[in-house]
This record gives sequence, C-alpha cells and structure tokens, in this order.
Amino acid sequence: MSHANAPMNPPGRLLMVQRIAAGRPVAHVAAEMGVSRTTAWRWWRRYQAEGRAGLVDRSSVAHRHPHRTPACVETRVRIARMLSRRGPVWIGHHLGLPASTVGRILARHQVPRLADCDPLTGQLIRATRRSANRYEHPYPGSLVHIDVKKLGRIPDGGGWKAHGRGERPNRLRGSGYDYVHTAIDDHSRLAYAEIHDDEKGATAAQFLTRAVAFYADHSIHVERVISDNAFCYRRSVAFRAAIAELGIDQKFIRPHCPWTNGKVERLNRTLASEWAYSQVFATNTDRAALLPAWLEHYNLERPHLGIGGQRPIDRVNNAAGQYI
Repeated sequence: MSHANAPMNPPGRLLMVQRIAAGRPVAHVAAEMGVSRTTAWRWWRRYQAEGRAGLVDRSSVAHRHPHRTPACVETRVRIARMLSRRGPVWIGHHLGLPASTVGRILARHQVPRLADCDPLTGQLIRATRRSANRYEHPYPGSLVHIDVKKLGRIPDGGGWKAHGRGERPNRLRGSGYDYVHTAIDDHSRLAYAEIHDDEKGATAAQFLTRAVAFYADHSIHVERVISDNAFCYRRSVAFRAAIAELGIDQKFIRPHCPWTNGKVERLNRTLASEWAYSQVFATNTDRAALLPAWLEHYNLERPHLGIGGQRPIDRVNNAAGQYI
C-alpha cells in the first residue's frame, strides 16, 4: 500500500501512463519517474486492460489457498476450544495438529485468549494481570511453589451444578470446605497435591514433608520453597520446624503480588477447571477419588504450554540425563 506522497501512488501512475500513451518510450518514462522498466510496463498493461481502475492498489492476499486447513478441521478446533477451554497445545495434541496451526485457526476466527476469559464460564473478561519479569529456575528442585486451594464440599446427591440454584435434595448449609494443598516444581512443573480438612500450620508442615518425599522419589532434591504470606506458612511453628528439619530455604512473595507465585496459582486454576469442576459429581468422595488419576495425567501425559509443549515428566527425565 503506497502512502499519499509516494511517486507511484495512483496519481503518479496515471501521470506515467499518460506520458506513455502520448507515444513516448516506456523506458524513458520509467527513468523520469524513478522506477524500473518492469514496474512501468506492469502499470501500463493494467491501464490498457482496466483503465484508471487498474491503477489502484490491490490486496497482496493470494487468490487461492490450496494448503489451507479444511473448514471441517477448523470447525473441530473451534468446538474443542469451546468445550474444553484449553489452549493450542492441548487441542493440537488431541486432534493431531501442530499447536501453531491451532493458534492460527483460533486467531483467524478471532477467538479470545484464555488469559482474557473467565476460567469457569469461558466468557471474555477484562481483569487480567501479568508480570513482565518472567523467570524459571535452571534445574528441578531449585524452587518449589506451594499454596492452598479452597473448594466447597459437594453434598450427597450433587450440588447446584446437578440440581440448579433453587431448592434441591439434601440441601445443607455449612457443608464446609476441602483444602487442596498443592506444590509444583518451578523448572519441570511436576505437581503434587493432597486434600485436607484445614489449612493449619501442622497440616501444611505434614504436606510439605510428603511433597519433598514425592519429589525425592523422582530424584529431585528440593532446595527451597516459595509461598504467599498465609498464617500457616509465615507464623506456624510446626511449618518452620519442618522447613528446618528438611534443610530447605523458605521464601515469601511480596504482599499483594500473587503473580510472583504464579506457577502454583496457574496449577490451582488448571486443577479447578480440569478436575474439581470438570464434571457434575454426585458426592464429594467421588471428586476426591479422581484427584490421584488427574495428577498422574497432569505429570505424565498432559502437554504443558509453559515448557514448550513438553510433559512435566519429560523435563524431569531430560534434567536427569544432563547430570548422568
């Protein structure tokens, strides 16, 4: 697309073809206008074929796209995005397409980014916050993020997702909450989680001990942990004693900056959408029983966008191979 003062804008092209039409040689007019003979001949032929309409800029988009993804495949991608609310890596993995192809399809159809959508409803929202300073520790165990995800318990027979917001069978107030204690390795994204009845310091300390043992089973030595400033992490005597016994350095995020602990916050969001709210559960026990299987899927099968589409176990194995 030419700008208004370019020598070969539509008025300049008209002047050039008028001089050629007056009988002057094309090569001489091209030299006067400061363009090549090929360019001058192109515009002269377009003028002869189409008149002044041929001197207008044309789109550079190809007339045909023989290698474009078929419409039926694009429809499958859009349906998978709508039903799963997952990103290009996950959709491409399950549909047998490159993640870049899925990304272009979603962009072509103006599908909003997952970060701009509500994680539960999929509706576009404006409340997004991200940090420009991204980091990743160089090897597994260098840093482990920990947090607690609070979930309302499901009454027997199902909650409002099964029966709606109105009156429902076995409706009880004060059913309580499940506290899902979560941990994720900064480098490999290998995750561990447990469900407990509270978020007290003693419970958090016992969880940390078992999490460290879990990582040790995968040949990962935990050197430091980072958490928010919750009472169970900062004030608990039991948690500090566990930290000292395990020989781990403890770090805290800056107050009111949860994105510093973003990897475990993202794990909590994924855990909620892919496990806790992935289906309508009849009882709280049914939901709890599914957590170990989901964790195994997350660590061993699920591609992770933050580590280039690899699985967490791939990162663990790759790191182990570097030190053999």
